[in-house]
Amino acid sequence: MSSSTLPIGSTLTTPATGAAGSAATSAAGAVPANMQINQSQFLQLISTQMQNQDPLNPTDPTQFLAQIEGLSEVSSLQSLQTSIAGLASGLSGAQMLNGTSLLGHSVLAPGTTATLAAGGSISGAVTAPGGTGSLTVSVTDSAGSLVDAFSVSPAASGYTHFTWNGNSANGSAAPAGQYTLSVNATVGGAAQSVSPLIYSQVQSVTIDPSTQALDLNTANGTVPMSSVVSIQ
Repeated sequence: MSSSTLPIGSTLTTPATGAAGSAATSAAGAVPANMQINQSQFLQLISTQMQNQDPLNPTDPTQFLAQIEGLSEVSSLQSLQTSIAGLASGLSGAQMLNGTSLLGHSVLAPGTTATLAAGGSISGAVTAPGGTGSLTVSVTDSAGSLVDAFSVSPAASGYTHFTWNGNSANGSAAPAGQYTLSVNATVGGAAQSVSPLIYSQVQSVTIDPSTQALDLNTANGTVPMSSVVSIQ
């Protein structure tokens, strides 16, 4: 008995492959909605083809199994995508929970600017180059004018910490606001610029929507969690 339905072998490159392929490509929006079928509809299609095949020329059963295998692979990929999405959501929640534990703590991260509160101070640290004789920390205001400069003895190893007490060079309290700190190391009699790290108190945390990375919001600006080297 002949049938207007294409044999199973043909569906590997036309209807059935299109059905299995539709499930894979529909995620990318490449297949129109009226050409997509679900797993139940696909199995019904295969069953109908089996019932209407030519009994004098039956379809090779391995082709039928190949179609089922293709559908299984597509279903597995869809399940994997769902699992990955759930895992990403769980990780974001865990990141946020971990981030909230940092509220009120001070983190040390690369930076050159810091906000001075009235009557407050600004602390930071540097890694002194080998052979450093002395370190000089310079503080300038938002207009670029030098407010204060002081020397720090380099630590034998690790970070050399420093604190600006918030006073100008003449001993008077500097006004609250944003200041820039720079550090120069004297190595072999020559001055060498050193990148400072600044302590900042964490006020809130957010997750970057583009990278899913945790950001710490401080009075000195946003600090990526990945750049933090120390927590107090």
